[in-house]
Amino acid sequence: MTLRDYAIRYGFIVLLVGLIAYFAVAADGFASPQSAVFIFQSVAITGVLALGVTATLVVGGFDLSIGSVATSAMMAASYAMVVLEQNAIVAVLACLVIGVIVGLINGWLIVYMRVPDLLATLGMMFLLLGLQRIPTEGRSIATGMTMPDGSVANGKFSEAFLALGRHRIDFFIPNLIPVSVVVLVVLAVLIWFFLEYTRFGRMMYAVGSNERAAELAGAPVKAYKIWAYVISGVFASIGGILLAARLGRGDIASGNNLLLDAVAAALIGYAVLGAAKPNAFGTAVGAVFVGVLLQGLTMMNAPYYTQDFVKGAVLVVALVFTFALSGRGKR
Repeated sequence: MTLRDYAIRYGFIVLLVGLIAYFAVAADGFASPQSAVFIFQSVAITGVLALGVTATLVVGGFDLSIGSVATSAMMAASYAMVVLEQNAIVAVLACLVIGVIVGLINGWLIVYMRVPDLLATLGMMFLLLGLQRIPTEGRSIATGMTMPDGSVANGKFSEAFLALGRHRIDFFIPNLIPVSVVVLVVLAVLIWFFLEYTRFGRMMYAVGSNERAAELAGAPVKAYKIWAYVISGVFASIGGILLAARLGRGDIASGNNLLLDAVAAALIGYAVLGAAKPNAFGTAVGAVFVGVLLQGLTMMNAPYYTQDFVKGAVLVVALVFTFALSGRGKR
């Protein structure tokens, strides 16, 4: 194995370790348990959404609606508990149903209506951004709010629901690992095993690699592509559930950066261990990288308007390592 091969395979891991070491020295408090908790919390939601994006990338597609699906799920959970005074189970089920429905609609538009995936999911993104604001006329949802009809919302978030986003598990030291991180790890392991070791997952890779060949081999290509978008929708709705549980309110502006961070994590995953393909492990590492980067920049008091630039620069470098240096940019 040449030096170039080592750089392609392990360069990003070295970059991640170097970044952690740099922030530990340059940013006061970065190496503290409190900083780790903030990183874990930010990674959890971004990572769950990024895993959903990964499923669509595997079949050669792309989902731009994940951020709006997550925000819609957050608003739906808040509306169910605060306005309709339902329990946590009803709220979670409502969110999951939203994810399934959006995924099915996206898949139907792309597969049967032949709308390009970027346009179909972009249209869905705008549709959901408007739809989630209609019930409250654009206001955030919180206990005691006045509804458009003049009534007062007296419901509240259940403690069990809030625990999904706020409870922390002891790990060497008390209250270190948020429950949301456990959810991310479980989902990451499940989607990794599903894609790498099941026939369904391997066929999804086959569809993304050469759709025509998979179709000639008798694979139900349309079904695989639709299922990929359903998986993306469900994962996005789970991210919305975790966000609602973390905030304890339905904040319409809280999901603004979810799409960009999740897409960055999924695409950075291409560079992890030289995979040069969408993969769950790489996506999880990409989410950790994004979380470390944003937490470090924040603790160094970097202006907020520079953070997207830094993320973009890192993403470009990662993809150059993956495709240009490895020569895998062409199929």
